[in-house]
Amino acid sequence: MLRKTSLVLLGALMGSTAMIGVYAAGIPANAAGSSTYKELSIFGEVFERVRAQYVTPPDEQKLVEAAISGMLTSLDPHSSYMNAKDADDMRTQTKGEFGGLGIEVTMENDLVKVITPIDDTPASKAGVLAGDFISKIDGSDVRGLKLEEAVDKMRGEVGAPITLTILRKGADKPLDITLKRDVIAVQAVKVRVEGDVGYLRVISFTEKTYDDLKKGIEKIQAQVPNDKLKGYVLDLRLNPGGLLDQAINVSDAFLDKGEIVSTRGRIESETRRFSATDGDLSNGKPVIVLTNGGSASASEIVAGALQDLKRATVLGTRSFGKGSVQTIIPLGDNGALRLTTALYYTPSGKSIQGIGITPDITVEQPIPAELQGKLEKAAESSLKGHIKGADENDEGSGSQAYVPPDPKNDVQLAAALELLRGQKIDPNFPPDQKKAVEVEQKKP
Repeated sequence: MLRKTSLVLLGALMGSTAMIGVYAAGIPANAAGSSTYKELSIFGEVFERVRAQYVTPPDEQKLVEAAISGMLTSLDPHSSYMNAKDADDMRTQTKGEFGGLGIEVTMENDLVKVITPIDDTPASKAGVLAGDFISKIDGSDVRGLKLEEAVDKMRGEVGAPITLTILRKGADKPLDITLKRDVIAVQAVKVRVEGDVGYLRVISFTEKTYDDLKKGIEKIQAQVPNDKLKGYVLDLRLNPGGLLDQAINVSDAFLDKGEIVSTRGRIESETRRFSATDGDLSNGKPVIVLTNGGSASASEIVAGALQDLKRATVLGTRSFGKGSVQTIIPLGDNGALRLTTALYYTPSGKSIQGIGITPDITVEQPIPAELQGKLEKAAESSLKGHIKGADENDEGSGSQAYVPPDPKNDVQLAAALELLRGQKIDPNFPPDQKKAVEVEQKKP
């Protein structure tokens, strides 16, 4: 079942949401025209003027890195330059363990925007929310910093305190949240039994994910006899992404055949197809996939594959809508280049860029009164400079990214359990939130 594919990261745990492929450098490029070289000579002249005449001697390495970063960030939100340290940090993150706070972030309007806090990390425990804007780190303004610089400030010695100044929609004033850095050992998959249903929450797609999922399914099957097991809930909510090969393997875990995902780019090597292999670990049991606005990239590949191949019912709200592929090009001792090189497509040939995965059954998660008006929609289509999807419309992608900490208040999970048990979905659950849930089932 476990296949060997190129290392691909779909959503950096402390970086901009992205789908990242790791390949060797050396792809030939067409020679630049004379006008391009003229523009480059202007850059050289400006660099020399700054180096020689700026009021204080500038850091030449930082000047070059800033110029490269400016060029890449002008392309789209997911292309960027990583210096040697950043590249090393990214490799550490793909292993599923790293030091930091445990938040998925991007840069928007010169502020650090929280896409989602990772479960059971200092950030989630301290009450950091999706949609929060970080304006200061330990009292220092983040404006003027690159995303990588802001992330670096949030990292540090394990146990060392850090104070984040948060701008939250609906709050009267900035919030100061103090928390302690910790080793973020991300548990890739959380497993439990909900009576006669197996629950699998995929938190992120790291090197551990497929193995954790396989062990989780085996654990569920050991606890619930096959004739009693109604099926599985595969929870991809608040999952920002991870490794492409892990997304393929997780999809393959529930499939025997069919195309899982394809990628199409400008150059031939970026056009590839990935298909399922024989062997359904769930033994053909029904599967419900849960999604919301925090389900991005690798999560959307899994949801899209299982939906298109009629293997699972997708329930929840529209996903983030990140359908682009980033290739990591090593630059030796100088770090690496993260460059958008392709779009990915679901088995039906659909690009979800700027659109997201539309659930088969839409179930809105009620927002607690204390958070009303404070949670923004998480969406690729709202990111400044994003690549506009071919089918993107005014509605755009994404939805609110909220999951109640107490499963008893989880309307989407309750709906999934009812569906697997053959019960009619109750739009009035829980009783004190009547008419708060919109349920819309697609006609076959």
